[in-house]
Amino acid sequence: MRQLRPNCECCDRDLPIGDADARICPVECTVCAECFERPLGGRRPDCGAGLVLRPTRPDAALVRFPASIERVLKSYENCSGRAGAHV
Repeated sequence: MRQLRPNCECCDRDLPIGDADARICPVECTVCAECFERPLGGRRPDCGAGLVLRPTRPDAALVRFPASIERVLKSYENCSGRAGAHV
């Protein structure tokens, strides 16, 4: 089951469940749409994996399998690491 992380790992922007700006890669890195386009250029910098729209988990499944509350922040080159600050 995917973790559904609560934030962009590049800029630390909140990405709640159902946020249309949330993107995810095959190994669960989560970024916002703006960081997806720039500074990351549509690819995960460490492995080159592509990112897609993060799927939404139905409410009933969220009760059984809640989204993660652990914030993850990566030190990717070109990422600001500050909420709302994009480069």
